[in-house]
Amino acid sequence: MPQSADRSMLNGLEPAALWKFFGELTAIPRPSKHEEKVRDWVLAIARKHGWNTRQDRVGNIVCDVPATPGAERAPITVLQSHLDMVCEKNSDVAFDFDREPLKLRVIGDELRAAGTTLGADNGIGVCAMLAIATADDVRRPPLELLFTIDEETGLTGATAISPDLIRGRRLINLDSEEDDIVYIGCAGGRTTKCSAVLPTQPARNDEAAVRITLAGLRGGHSGSEIHHERGNSLKLLARVLLRAAVPLRIARLDGGNKHNAIPREAVADLLVAKPDVTRLRKLADDGLALLRPQLAGIDEGLTLTVAENSGPPPAALSGDDTARLIRFIAALPHGVLGMSRVITGLVESSNNVAVVTSTPADDRKSLRIEIVASSRSSSAPHLQAVIDQVTATAGLAGFATETADGYPGWQPNPDSALLKVCRSVYEREFKQAPHVTAIHAGLECGVIGERVGGIDMISFGPTIRDVHSPDENVSIKSVQKFWRYLKAVLAELAT
Repeated sequence: MPQSADRSMLNGLEPAALWKFFGELTAIPRPSKHEEKVRDWVLAIARKHGWNTRQDRVGNIVCDVPATPGAERAPITVLQSHLDMVCEKNSDVAFDFDREPLKLRVIGDELRAAGTTLGADNGIGVCAMLAIATADDVRRPPLELLFTIDEETGLTGATAISPDLIRGRRLINLDSEEDDIVYIGCAGGRTTKCSAVLPTQPARNDEAAVRITLAGLRGGHSGSEIHHERGNSLKLLARVLLRAAVPLRIARLDGGNKHNAIPREAVADLLVAKPDVTRLRKLADDGLALLRPQLAGIDEGLTLTVAENSGPPPAALSGDDTARLIRFIAALPHGVLGMSRVITGLVESSNNVAVVTSTPADDRKSLRIEIVASSRSSSAPHLQAVIDQVTATAGLAGFATETADGYPGWQPNPDSALLKVCRSVYEREFKQAPHVTAIHAGLECGVIGERVGGIDMISFGPTIRDVHSPDENVSIKSVQKFWRYLKAVLAELAT
């Protein structure tokens, strides 16, 4: 059962049933690959209402919900959301995602968490499915509620889904984040890990240890928000170090921790000659002067600090290997790399320099450097071209590469019968046409469509901003609109 937590700020919000479930959900730990507790919560609700349930071998769940009276003969509709959430927090926030309930805040029209991700992605979809299935005032066809696991680390739950887990052949994915858009396609993606083990050398007597920290960036989803040109802490720090006016050696370089999030913070521990410490301190002012014009109006919170470390200086890379590592990160592609020629304004291809980690190697005399790049495209050939660029750049820097299998894109079908219904209902309910497009992010529709086959799909949801970052928030009014739309669509599909 959910842990005790204050959810009183949700009282009085509409739709009440959805927010009740969401209050319970945000008290349940649900990091990717650790969805046991939230899965148990869903199954307990199913038992309470007498729904038949089934699971596949990886833990995806389906709940069979009967139609309302008179709609029993309508075709089955699958509603689908994922159970896990991205667990990100600000560096100055003490929070255990494996144990603690989220601390909710309502600010105007926004619901957010205090210093952490909110999990509205995809928690609102999960709770909408449960609310729809338990509401007395909703006309609905027979439903299959499909709850997938481990979406945020690469859609692995959907990738392993059993083809016979669902019987319905029309599916509504509730994992979108703009309330006026109906999505009919998405990008595919693959992740490349670049790695090298580089020897370290002890600190010399004339060297001092200095830490440079770049922080204060907004970050965000590396697919749906890549076109906003938000700062990437790893790329920006590499640029600052590239222009350093003094020789330096890297003892540690770390930043980012999710392949699908634009990194917000990065830290480098450096060795410099003691007489150069004062000169290096000026690097913060010079770096801010260099970067702030680039981020004006986008990432105004940028901070860059340089501080001397206490204690014995650590071993560090050679000057040559330090320069090679910095140049490699600086040279890696990041951001939008191509626009769609099919859908106006849609990003076709991109790359996110997502994570850099440095850890002592087994021999304790070397440093293992790993760099993760996340590539996306709605075109398979263009996706491969991006990966080729990443691997070629890594090769020039002497890094080995390993590219994961990834997930497929979802090809738009403008003639979809389900889209026709959803478009008609939107126009009737809101007196205007929805924006129908594809998204430059991975939705499980592409994977489910490939695994199951012969399935008609669309995706929509409420407005959720700054996903995959501690600034994540959901518009309360948009949840009301989303709820109204979902009810109306299901009522139409029940005829």
